Amino acid sequence: MQIDEATEKFINAWGTLGTNWGINRTMAQIHALLLISPEPLCTEDIMEKLQISRGNANMNIRALIDWGIANKSPKTGERKEYFEAEKDIWAVSVQVLRERRKRELEPMLKALSQLQEVSGETEQVKEFKKVTSEIKEFAGKAETLLDTIQKADQNWFFSSIIKLFK
Repeated sequence: MQIDEATEKFINAWGTLGTNWGINRTMAQIHALLLISPEPLCTEDIMEKLQISRGNANMNIRALIDWGIANKSPKTGERKEYFEAEKDIWAVSVQVLRERRKRELEPMLKALSQLQEVSGETEQVKEFKKVTSEIKEFAGKAETLLDTIQKADQNWFFSSIIKLFK
């Protein structure tokens, strides 16, 4: 397999993985391109390699920066902006977990707390409180797990996972 074919396959596969992580396909494909690039890329390079519009490229590059998995990389004497990805996959994974927690889990926990304030003593209210309380408890455990992963050392985490499968 030639490098161009391998690059295309990686970018497409990473795009699919990204959609499973809550990132849109183009954003993940730009991230993949930045990951495997030996040097920072400008918007025009990204547009050309992925065959996307300037608006699409700019919007998704900004989103990658907002997620904390890419950043600007200034080049001396250049007016263009260049970008590079965080290449430590453990750091990328932890950052994606951190962002998903902030965007998804924390709002859900807040909503579930507010839902416990529903008033009444009917069977419907009791069942509602019971189910939402159980969901809140589960979400709290998920939050604790995410805390552990975020604080974990990469080697500790992977050795713990391996022990589970033995």
